Amino acid sequence: MVRKPLYIETSIACSLETLWSYTQEPHIHQQWDLRFSEIKYLPKDEAVDLQRFHYSTDIGFGINVSGIGESVATKTKTNGESTSVLRFSSDSSISLISQGSGYWKYKPEANGVKFYTGYDYETRWGTLGQTIDKLIFRPLMVWATAWSFDCLRNWIEKGIHPKQAITSHITVLLSSIILSVIWLYQGIVPKLLFTDTGELEILRQSGLFSGFEEKILMAVGIAEIAWGLILLLSQTKLVHGINIAALTLLGLGALLSDASVYALPFNPFSLNIAMIGLSLVAIINIKHVPRASNCITKQRK
Repeated sequence: MVRKPLYIETSIACSLETLWSYTQEPHIHQQWDLRFSEIKYLPKDEAVDLQRFHYSTDIGFGINVSGIGESVATKTKTNGESTSVLRFSSDSSISLISQGSGYWKYKPEANGVKFYTGYDYETRWGTLGQTIDKLIFRPLMVWATAWSFDCLRNWIEKGIHPKQAITSHITVLLSSIILSVIWLYQGIVPKLLFTDTGELEILRQSGLFSGFEEKILMAVGIAEIAWGLILLLSQTKLVHGINIAALTLLGLGALLSDASVYALPFNPFSLNIAMIGLSLVAIINIKHVPRASNCITKQRK
């Protein structure tokens, strides 16, 4: 099964010395890299020019995958460009990765340092392992590496600590998921499945769509379903800003068409305010969220 090595690239506005410290010091590296929960240097053998280290990753449910790595070479060119090469392996039977190798490169530029990596690995479990790697694990590793690189950039450039970045990412994700579920529910249940629950009658009372109320209700339901999917897949300030505007307009529309609905126990005011609040929470936290899309993940020819 032919595969390409993983490649991730970003540019960080800092000195080479700063970036070297953030990436080569284990206690700092483990804070921003999603791929590792812990990295520890092992006692160095002065007789050979390599640094061995132990790494581990918590994958949830009390399961931990660990392995051994070796930094086998560090080269610096006269122009300041530096390269750190390493090998890694795991004896754990639950680790998809058996062994691999890669490099980190640091290329000083006018406004900082271009930082990029390339690495590849061998998998366990035969054809099954290769299939899992191609369809799930390898794309996940590309995303995790790119997200981590952007997290590192935000930490160095903006002072956003990785713990804050992770908390903000979870907050935005949960807010978007909840909003998506609400929109999907509103589109599917009262508009497509159970049209006699009141919304059809509201359209009839408005007198705006005489004879076409059922078709309009279905179209609105489909639009709400589509919007719910957009909120789930595109977690940006623009999307949440549009969400706030749409909820405000819908609330005003309900008020003008039938103000009595605002006296009901579960009404547009209470629901829309809660949904607007979720979008505001997402907007506040989005600026702290690293994005894998900010990195280059395909090597230039």
